[in-house]
Amino acid sequence: MAKFLFKYLKSEDIRKLSSFEFAPKALAEGYLSGRHKSFSRGNSIEFRDYRQFVSGDDPAHIDWRVLARTDRRYLRTYEQETNLECHVFLDSSASMGYGKKISKLEYASFFTAVLCYLVVKNTDKVSLQIFDDKIRNYFPPGSTGRHLNSLLHALESNFAGNKTSVSEALKRSFPLLKRKGTLVVVSDFFDDPASIFSALSPYLHRHFRIHLFHVLAPEEMDLAEIGYATFEDMETKRRIVANSDNIRKQYKNAMDDHINAMRQLAVRRNVDYQVVKTDSHYFNLLDRLVK
Repeated sequence: MAKFLFKYLKSEDIRKLSSFEFAPKALAEGYLSGRHKSFSRGNSIEFRDYRQFVSGDDPAHIDWRVLARTDRRYLRTYEQETNLECHVFLDSSASMGYGKKISKLEYASFFTAVLCYLVVKNTDKVSLQIFDDKIRNYFPPGSTGRHLNSLLHALESNFAGNKTSVSEALKRSFPLLKRKGTLVVVSDFFDDPASIFSALSPYLHRHFRIHLFHVLAPEEMDLAEIGYATFEDMETKRRIVANSDNIRKQYKNAMDDHINAMRQLAVRRNVDYQVVKTDSHYFNLLDRLVK
């Protein structure tokens, strides 16, 4: 039987992570090994290039001589040594509490725990945002063992709360993230796809690497043939009685349309998007990141 150091971090998972020789390339601005070559703003080793000023940038780094010549605001970028910052957004809305053998929230919490451990193990920084229709808990980026313990304890005490608003959480969080890095959102994404990607736009303008993990229970992908049953919306608590045989096709079409809309927007915006079922091992999500 697996030994649990924390509720969502097992000793066997730590042993597996110790054998990861390759750093998660997709998570790094350069290479993930504690220190990385990176193009950042501010005083540093060597001037690299200019890029256009966008909302959220620090005006202190505007090149005023270029502004005077062109009437446009540009920032000077520099090549410097820097630590990675990985920002994890964990959906903890009511619908994430659904699941038979394991809830979506439990599954997402296992993944979040091993991801945070892996980033800190590489002496890089990780932040955690727990949200439903608002930011319920926020831990700024850190890389110490004490910081990791705080994240793991927060996962243990976490719960499925109110309605989902991925887009609102992303909008409210953007001012908190001072440096570009990697954004990992773990959610069932029961929100409007267009609103989600609209909220991601500022992150894309700041050149964040974005990974969206769409966590679903197997039975959510394809409604079982169970005859007449009571169906309850986990967020609104609304109930209906229906014959599953009559609504299976309609339900599947709606779910497929939602996933396809997410996938098409992700391709268009160069965002990594992956549908993950809770009957697969959460290490499969890590595999997605380390390739």
